[in-house]
Amino acid sequence: MYITAEDMNRPELAMYAETSEVQLRRCNEPAPGCFIAESLRVIGRALDAGYEPVSLLIEERHLEEEVVKRCANVPVYVGSNETLSTLAGYKLTGGALSLMKRRKLPETADVLKNVKRLVVLEGINNPTNVGAIFRSAAALGADAVLLTPDCSDPLYRRAARVSMGTVVSLPWTYFGKDRMADVKALKAAGYTTMAMALKEDSVRLGELSHCYEKTAVLLGNENDGLSDTTIEDCDLTVMIPMMNGVDSLNVAAASAVAFWEIFKDPSHCSG
Repeated sequence: MYITAEDMNRPELAMYAETSEVQLRRCNEPAPGCFIAESLRVIGRALDAGYEPVSLLIEERHLEEEVVKRCANVPVYVGSNETLSTLAGYKLTGGALSLMKRRKLPETADVLKNVKRLVVLEGINNPTNVGAIFRSAAALGADAVLLTPDCSDPLYRRAARVSMGTVVSLPWTYFGKDRMADVKALKAAGYTTMAMALKEDSVRLGELSHCYEKTAVLLGNENDGLSDTTIEDCDLTVMIPMMNGVDSLNVAAASAVAFWEIFKDPSHCSG
């Protein structure tokens, strides 16, 4: 049964109305909280990954979509694009939002099971960059992502939207302490660790050997890059050579270039 959502004061719609991430995380306590999935693609991928919807808020033009039919057991609110945009706090182009329950994040050891190509994010706090990196990681062969606790939340609606829903399909969890990745733990788990950084002693991307059974690519903060300690702890420092006076790429763009080159050989060597 569909419910008209033109009355924006309905209490059930409060979680859609510019709710802060802190409030979303705290709803449904003591469970892990909720998040907003935006667009039919993201909602569909979340359903595929086993996330549980609480409600759906859509434009009438989407009523016959398969994703909507899959949410028939929860309230489905139908409104105009103007209503949905007002509730969200910005102009919506996809015309679909879903309040979904978060899941308890897995332990690092569980994420790393059978993972050969790993991405590690250290202090990346722009949600657009986090989402774009997840999209590139999924598209170019990464098996999982680890993030330091000060990274932007992958389930933040902008990150999830930019990722095209890959934040719900690619395994991930938080990793390390404070603001640095635990490189020593990765090396102990058998990973060849590669710090992406513009350093004089770096290996140029394209000159790498691909004979690594397990590879972890580490990317750092938008302004400062990886911490010096993290770079020193890694097995290799890898750089993307720059031209025409450009000092560096945006971290999301750099991630796509790095993943294409480092993960392009799906076989890897066995030892």
